[in-house]
Amino acid sequence: QVQFVESGGGLVQPGGSLRLSCAASGIRFSISTMAWYRQAPGKQREFVAFLTSGGNTNSKDSVKGRFTISRDNAKNTVYLQMNSLKPEDTAVYYCNKVPIVDNWGQGTQVTVSS
Repeated sequence: QVQFVESGGGLVQPGGSLRLSCAASGIRFSISTMAWYRQAPGKQREFVAFLTSGGNTNSKDSVKGRFTISRDNAKNTVYLQMNSLKPEDTAVYYCNKVPIVDNWGQGTQVTVSS
């Protein structure tokens, strides 16, 4: 059974940093493209960043230069390092694979506020 367990969210002031983690199970993690998504209040879930098994990556324009996605295949875990956080980054953050599997985790709440 596919499962994603996200963690690492919290309340942070603008300009601060957080590192999110997502432990995946039930997938062939080492060969999967992994991605982070987020959903802000009242908005649809949106793509944030992806990382292929070969190390290729891309991200949403508004987070380029601030967010970095990485992975540890030995731990079946994908990370999202978020720096220079802005209030508009406030959302519930989720991980999934590409293509998406319809079995989302509970997400982790990130709130950027002074």
